[in-house]
Amino acid sequence: MVDDTNPVEVLDERECWELLELAPMGRIALAAGGEIDIFPLNFAVHDGALWFRTAPGTKLVELTVNPDVALEIDGWDAGEAFSVVVKGIAERLEHGAEIDEAERLPLTPWVPTLKYRWVRIRPRRVSGRRFRRAPEPERF
Repeated sequence: MVDDTNPVEVLDERECWELLELAPMGRIALAAGGEIDIFPLNFAVHDGALWFRTAPGTKLVELTVNPDVALEIDGWDAGEAFSVVVKGIAERLEHGAEIDEAERLPLTPWVPTLKYRWVRIRPRRVSGRRFRRAPEPERF
């Protein structure tokens, strides 16, 4: 619990998954060729993994070179903020049964472009924190 004596609370894995299921979007961090990239994306939580759609391009190339990824979500209100990080392996879906399963997920691209490639992130580690926010300074 976040309070005056403990402004940071470590979330258990169940709480992290609950926040992930409610998140409309996150940011995925990829590292290939010695450079780190971060991309916003929307995703679905299904069967203990995170699923997203993408188009051919930088993300898919980087995932092919190095499938280790991190995905982060966050949120806040006037009193608290939270952050959840998922570290795992990204797998481009290639088989018909996996793609059929993905197509049944309630996930449509936010950007009206063709995104017909599916990727699943299998988590290795899920962690999160909730923070008590400092009061906003008064403005004169």
